[in-house]
Amino acid sequence: MNKEILEKIKNDLLIRKQQIEKDLAGFTKKDEFIKDNYRSEFPDFGDKEDENAEEIATYTDNLSVEFSLEKTLRDIKNALERIDKGDYGKCAYCGKEIAEERLLARPTSNACIECKEKLTSQ
Repeated sequence: MNKEILEKIKNDLLIRKQQIEKDLAGFTKKDEFIKDNYRSEFPDFGDKEDENAEEIATYTDNLSVEFSLEKTLRDIKNALERIDKGDYGKCAYCGKEIAEERLLARPTSNACIECKEKLTSQ
């Protein structure tokens, strides 16, 4: 893989990682017991009935966003680990090189197009 492209991907991943961590810090706290896990905080809008309903709706929405961001963050960290190990850009299933175009479009990908198609068609 072209070193310039690899460096660009790594920088993009680091920026995205930092942004996700910042986003998560806005409505969660890091879990002290489980590594790389966050816990959404329950909002406090007041004691009125409509405020309680809004708290529940906001908390439910935050949980969904939290889970999505956590998954993306794990994928980014895994991609950065593969870059550091020198394994980045190889398909985890067949071992072939993943196309640079695919990695530029989806830098966290760990599967080539052929293997991904097989996995999703099952």
